[in-house]
Amino acid sequence: MAGHAYIGSFTSAGGRGLTTAAVDPGTGALTALHSTDAVDNPSFLALSPDGQLLYAVSENADNAEDGAAAVFSLADPAEPRQLGKTVPVGGGAPTHLSLYRGHLLTANYATGTVSVLPLREDGGIGEPVSVLEHEGDGPHPERQTGPHAHMVLPDPSGRWVLTVDLGTDSVRVCELDPAGGELEIERELGLRSGIGPRHLTFHPRGDRAYIVNELDSVVTVCHWDPEVGRLRPVAEVSVLPEGAEGTNHPSELVISADGRYAWVANRGHNSIAVLSVDESGDRLELRGTVGCGGDWPRHLTLDPSGSRLYAANERSGGVAWFDVDPESGMPVQAGSIDVPAASCVVFG
Repeated sequence: MAGHAYIGSFTSAGGRGLTTAAVDPGTGALTALHSTDAVDNPSFLALSPDGQLLYAVSENADNAEDGAAAVFSLADPAEPRQLGKTVPVGGGAPTHLSLYRGHLLTANYATGTVSVLPLREDGGIGEPVSVLEHEGDGPHPERQTGPHAHMVLPDPSGRWVLTVDLGTDSVRVCELDPAGGELEIERELGLRSGIGPRHLTFHPRGDRAYIVNELDSVVTVCHWDPEVGRLRPVAEVSVLPEGAEGTNHPSELVISADGRYAWVANRGHNSIAVLSVDESGDRLELRGTVGCGGDWPRHLTLDPSGSRLYAANERSGGVAWFDVDPESGMPVQAGSIDVPAASCVVFG
């Protein structure tokens, strides 16, 4: 069980920035230890493979080019210390980041771009070496007037980089040029018009991908062929119970290590959707929903043991944790911690 959790939050909405919490190994309960507002709006976080560094976006959108990234040392895991300065990414409102082949990649929502920043030997971040511009739009009159890159991540094979764009209803499959650091688009998957793809999660086997769609409350199931870098949609499943009313914007999908269950955070409905996954990975079935323990669950994650779920509830300002029944997949809330404007949780 991890000893510490790191929680990002929106300082512009009253958040404390980066909060460190101790994790009780028996119950999974979080206890706040430390916070720092050294970085504005560290809304998404990622650990280095060795667990010694913590990377954060700075999701600023006052100006189209205000987005940035930062790195913290975890030499003292209870009190992260920023290394160097916050580095502009050359795009606005970075919402997601990934580490890939010696580079930091950020998806920049406001400008619809994906930035590539080199990492130094000490893990520090260099200035961007390339910025990939998405093109296109969609039918939603407010959310799809242009591209809005929301996620960038490598596939399990390590050969491809996928970028998810809410504004253009598409996922792009790219290759990284190791010499120049440029992302080159190999192919693009167009999804149903107006669906609003936000995040993508791979099945543990690596041959299926699940796309969470923010504007239509469905998950798109895709076959993934890593040999050629191709996604092929095969099914859709709703993450809301029949008859659900009101606005809803799903945010995140996580899947169990054995591939039997998936959980989706519903913002608006303020629930966690519980889905069973068949052996092939093609058929997802909504088994029910449970309350998320707050308002507007922006991020959902499993702890390293896979036995507990954690939801970062942005508007109510807290992180709730849930014990997961291993047989049914149903989460039962076990507690929560106050973290204003919480947006992301990672374990170190």
